[in-house]
Amino acid sequence: MQDLKRMLDESDWWPRLDAGQRARVLADTVVRDAAAGQVFSARGEAVEGWLGVVEGLVKVSIDAANGRSMTLAGVPAGGWFGEGSVLKDEPRRYDVVALRRSRIAVMPRQTFHWLIDTSPAFSRFLLVQLNERLGHFIAALEHQRLLGPEGRVARCLAQLFNPRLYPSTRSRLRISQSELGLLTGLSRQRVNQALHKLEALGLLRTSYGGVTVMSVERLVAFEG
Repeated sequence: MQDLKRMLDESDWWPRLDAGQRARVLADTVVRDAAAGQVFSARGEAVEGWLGVVEGLVKVSIDAANGRSMTLAGVPAGGWFGEGSVLKDEPRRYDVVALRRSRIAVMPRQTFHWLIDTSPAFSRFLLVQLNERLGHFIAALEHQRLLGPEGRVARCLAQLFNPRLYPSTRSRLRISQSELGLLTGLSRQRVNQALHKLEALGLLRTSYGGVTVMSVERLVAFEG
């Protein structure tokens, strides 16, 4: 519960709720553990609620019948996602996969819709969130089709530093080269080469188990 409360305190929408709304969110939201590589919520399953990464790192992806996979987004600790799926009454259209051991919060669908009905501030937050999410997916499609490996790694890292979607991300992000490979669709070796080039250009600094970003703006602008 303490981990969930800490995450909520860093969420943009939490201070906008009144005491009664906060109490219900805390009472209704559950936190579940996911092992590395585990499909936490599978494509085709009923959507239980809005998801938040309390600890760890997850990816949102689609696997085709021919074995090919496309990552739609990576979500670090502090990020809430899946609001579109909660708003629609249909099965989940993607897999939610833990890239490392993670703890994931689930706010029930009923509580989510209750917040929309009772909190205009939360509704306004969702409009911004959905707009940011749309921009994220448009950019991801651009990266896959137009950018080389260095550009894809740069943009992937920049997206993980989006302050609206992931407010808890600081200048140093705990992420491995293997995890970056899973998010970008590149091999670990190719990610390593891309990081070295970006580091040589002064855009970031690598260290064991993580990356420190020197300029998010330059990462966004980098095309390789």
